[in-house]
Amino acid sequence: MKAVNLIEKQSGRAFKLNKGNILTVIDPEGQQVSDMVLFNINDLNEKLSSGKSLDFEESILLTKGNFLWSNRSNKMVKIIEDTNGRNDFLLAPCSKETFEIMYKFKGYHPSCLENLHKNLKPFGILIDDIPTAFNIFMNVQFDENGKITVLPPTSKAGDYIQFEAQMDLLVCLTSCSAEDSNGGSFKTIQYVVESKHL
Repeated sequence: MKAVNLIEKQSGRAFKLNKGNILTVIDPEGQQVSDMVLFNINDLNEKLSSGKSLDFEESILLTKGNFLWSNRSNKMVKIIEDTNGRNDFLLAPCSKETFEIMYKFKGYHPSCLENLHKNLKPFGILIDDIPTAFNIFMNVQFDENGKITVLPPTSKAGDYIQFEAQMDLLVCLTSCSAEDSNGGSFKTIQYVVESKHL
């Protein structure tokens, strides 16, 4: 039986993923975004790059068959399955400033940047080292003028995305904390790590 790991709402988790292993990220209830960042576990200066990935894959919308690339132009993961098919790689992880500037929110609010940093800090990763995340299940739309709108995710309960590691990785996932990204509510995220050969 595969071990299913739970990320509580508005929190995160960091873990190692060996080359060749499969990571499955699941939206158990539907309409919940998960921010994902990747680092080369053997050299943490090599990390996920939105710019390189969009450039080399020649697409803004990355899904099954696409690779996510590092800042050193190396493949980090391959997307081998994606039942929802809508993800974002344009927007930065929500932060304290996101809620102050965009939501006009005063006081404390959990954020993906905080949860990424909290879980990556034990590995020696500083907040300024955290790259733009691959926003799993996030529904970002844009019009002909480039105006961006964040709509509720189209993911349904049980939708999942699978990645095959192309190198030994440090992975950090969140259950996103931004109201607009998740249709106004917060839910859990699940993930499974398994060997490709099992």
